[in-house]
Amino acid sequence: MAIMLTQIIIANFIVSLGSVVGAIPLLIKSKKIKNFLIFFVSLSAGTLMGGAFIHLIPEASEKLNVGLTSKITLISFGGFLLLEKLLHWHHNHNPQKQKPTKQILGYMNLAGDLVHNFIDGATIAATFSLSRDLGIATTIAIFMHEVPQELGDMGVLLHAGFSKIEAVLLNFLTALSAVLGGILGFCFIQSSRNLIPYLLAVAAGGFIYISASDLVPEIKSETKLKQSLISLLIFGLGILIMVWLKD
Repeated sequence: MAIMLTQIIIANFIVSLGSVVGAIPLLIKSKKIKNFLIFFVSLSAGTLMGGAFIHLIPEASEKLNVGLTSKITLISFGGFLLLEKLLHWHHNHNPQKQKPTKQILGYMNLAGDLVHNFIDGATIAATFSLSRDLGIATTIAIFMHEVPQELGDMGVLLHAGFSKIEAVLLNFLTALSAVLGGILGFCFIQSSRNLIPYLLAVAAGGFIYISASDLVPEIKSETKLKQSLISLLIFGLGILIMVWLKD
């Protein structure tokens, strides 16, 4: 059992390191980052939408009926809307703690990512409990899923006004929730497995909200024809990446 727990922790830590890949854009000069930031936002929007509709919702529907999955996803969407309204209210009633409005976007992205990574950790724990080979295969699949998404997340955090160091640290700390999910999944494997489809639907609602409410409007606000077309293509690329990973 100790060997299995060690394998689960190592696997989830490796998955968490996928967030470090998101620091790659920071190697580019600040001016160039600003010019290409909309493209990272487009990638994030595409991967979030693709992740929700191609991965999370279908996976949840396999355990739950489609109607229940849809209801949980919709409730989650509303919950994220309520959370954002509360954050805006707190922002407007605390003058001494003013933060750029766009940081709300960053916090929403981190919240959705936190749930998603926790679920990934629990999923890895469940697969390792079945067989080491299945656990390794699942780890590789999730890592490949995380890399393009984390690249987009870094763009979102920078766009939201976080500094480079804050973006890297917050992204990595959020990614480490996979380790927590793995440990709790190991300790309560049966209950975690039963909860996974519900958590998948909740995460799907959050991802759809972040993409549709915050990221897509940013893409629509781009007025230059060339950048608009490239943004749309990158948005589609994010979805295609999720389709490819599903296959």
